[in-house]
Amino acid sequence: MTAAPESASDSADIPGISPAADPVAVQRHTVRVLMSAQVAAGVGIGSMISSGGILIEHLTGSEAVAGLGTTLTTLGAALLSVPLATLSRARGRRAGLGTGWLVAAAGALTVLLAAGADLPPLVLLGMLLIGAGTASNLQSRYAATDLAAPRSRARALSLVVWSTTVGSVLGPNLSGPGAALARALGVPDAAGPFVFSLVAFCTGAAIVHLRLRPDPLLLAARNAAETSGDAVARARFRTRMSGALRHVSASPSALTGLTALVLGHAVMVSVMTMTPIHLAHHGASLSVVGFTVSLHIAGMYGLSPLVGRLTDRIGRVPVILLGQVVYVAATLLAGTAGSRRWAVTAGLLLLGIGWSCATVAGSTLLSESVDAGHRAEVQGLSDTLMNLVGAAGGALSGGLVAAAGYGGLNAAAAVLVLPVSAAALYFALRKPERR
Repeated sequence: MTAAPESASDSADIPGISPAADPVAVQRHTVRVLMSAQVAAGVGIGSMISSGGILIEHLTGSEAVAGLGTTLTTLGAALLSVPLATLSRARGRRAGLGTGWLVAAAGALTVLLAAGADLPPLVLLGMLLIGAGTASNLQSRYAATDLAAPRSRARALSLVVWSTTVGSVLGPNLSGPGAALARALGVPDAAGPFVFSLVAFCTGAAIVHLRLRPDPLLLAARNAAETSGDAVARARFRTRMSGALRHVSASPSALTGLTALVLGHAVMVSVMTMTPIHLAHHGASLSVVGFTVSLHIAGMYGLSPLVGRLTDRIGRVPVILLGQVVYVAATLLAGTAGSRRWAVTAGLLLLGIGWSCATVAGSTLLSESVDAGHRAEVQGLSDTLMNLVGAAGGALSGGLVAAAGYGGLNAAAAVLVLPVSAAALYFALRKPERR
């Protein structure tokens, strides 16, 4: 239920917002702050990715249970994306993003304490809570679009996505120092990197709390209210989350963006999950597997500023369609590679680039297709669905490989390109008619 609208004078008194705030200057400041927070918090995610499964296997002695760590983190991100988005809608981005990273910090602390006490169930609970950090990382890209002009919206979003690269590369390399720190603390070696995760998440929360002023989402809502006089835009954000799906369903452009995001993520996760195992089965060393994963991450994040510029220059839907073409090329190359490692590596690089196109262009199209009053909820819905299909894709990929091989997995992933392409083409053809 929507709360009573505020008066224009009340909206000027929202904490963190000056009536004289310049949206252009605030936008530049917002992107810089978000990039800084992403670098810090990204280290927290990267640190635990390389050691979480090892720690769980060490504590339980089960390789099967070890995979639950990543699954629970993904599930945690899916479960917490909507509550964090609702909090952002009610209190602003500072509250939503900061709370997510503080919950993740609590999760890292839980893992450390549980590892020292040899309590595997609590370690798994901590991994679930760390999913809040992933949710905040994802929602940061949307915060970059709150005040962005249409001509630079995709570029702003892509810069925040790009800043994730630093943490993704630096975090996994902290395993060595983390092991030394773990021995000093009297916990298993694999728990050491979670100290860095704890510090990194707290740092990210501190950056947004202290520096993300004025709050971009609250300022965008106030500006929309003053421009349109819309009572909903001026309302304290308390509508039900079920309204998010209705808003997406009512907008062909929002539905196109959401479809590109969710199914594009499913393609990437399902293929990426089984690629290291496929390489290992063909005799690839750990260094070759690591190099392939690094190139994949570079394709996902490293090229995102270029993808953002392209999205602003030629349009959101053309870049979404470009991403689908790249996905087809990636799955064709990797799926027919066999024992040719270079082909698998090239396919994974293209897979990352396809994800970047779908994510940057899809996120931008989704954000600008809904009004400011419901934007945070719709964004939270998209992140929830992305993480849910990611978890499902990762869980089903092993069965697909067992039944149809690595080539069959790639073929199944390529099928998901069809509904995204159909939605994008349908929207592109209807757009001139509406005009």
